[in-house]
Amino acid sequence: MEQLKGNKLEPYVCDLLTDLAIGTPFENSIELIGGQKFPDIIAKRFYGVEVKTTTQSHWKTTGNSVLESTRVEDIERVFMLFGKLGKPIEFKCRPYEECLSEVVVTHSPRYLIDMNLEKGKTIFDKINMSYDTLRKKENPIKPVTDYYKSKLKPGQDVWWIDQNNEKASNIVINIWNNLNLIEKQDIKNKAMVFFPEVFSNRGDKFARLAIWLVAQEAIVCPNIRDLFTAGGKDNYVIKNKTYKNIPRIYIKLFDNINSILEVLATTSATELTEFWKKKTTENNKITDWIDLVDYYSKTVSNAKHLDIKQMLREILFN
Repeated sequence: MEQLKGNKLEPYVCDLLTDLAIGTPFENSIELIGGQKFPDIIAKRFYGVEVKTTTQSHWKTTGNSVLESTRVEDIERVFMLFGKLGKPIEFKCRPYEECLSEVVVTHSPRYLIDMNLEKGKTIFDKINMSYDTLRKKENPIKPVTDYYKSKLKPGQDVWWIDQNNEKASNIVINIWNNLNLIEKQDIKNKAMVFFPEVFSNRGDKFARLAIWLVAQEAIVCPNIRDLFTAGGKDNYVIKNKTYKNIPRIYIKLFDNINSILEVLATTSATELTEFWKKKTTENNKITDWIDLVDYYSKTVSNAKHLDIKQMLREILFN
């Protein structure tokens, strides 16, 4: 038995179930599925058994994907058979949905199995939705994502697939210096739209941007502050009027305003609301963004002599 680790246990369990099914309604209906399908063993084309093993001393492991895209058709009731193949050898069996405590991420969101999970502590209790209801949804990840987002602390984010815009993070992580100039500027334009706090004096003003770069753009930037502040101050002319001692971040903003407007135009109000943590609409998103940039700019001591809102309006609307 100790040698039946991993998927080697599945045929053994299937043979046992086949023998035990003789003389019952399940006789001649036990079938080993195996491979990447879920669950591993089926009976009567309705019931299933998922087999997991460990040699560790705990009763936890990762389960199937939340999406359940490999689920065998017509299987409605699944049981989890978990074997600890150390010493002593132990087995536990529970309804699958009763031992799913959380969602964790490997290459996609997957359930965390805990065979000792207390009643009422499943992920389905936490999201207030039954397992069957969730798995049959067109987008089963969204309720889970919404739950974890509701528990986030400032500066945290969930990094798996964003189901609002159906965009997945690149599987390859890139370093900032590997990007070309156009790619770098595109990222900076998005940053100035999505994260207007970069215009503030907050100590953590680049925190959300740094998380987004890794989670959504698969980019690591060791010197993220320098992207906006390097270069000191300079003068800037708007409508034949010269503004003096302009911090570099605002010059970058003004110089790229047309591209920034394009980001605003092509990003939905729903997405912007989530980025800004402030309700906006399609009709108001540009003016709301200007207000946010102006609000954060008022906290910067070396920009107090500037009316950022008025300067943006002069560039955009006059």
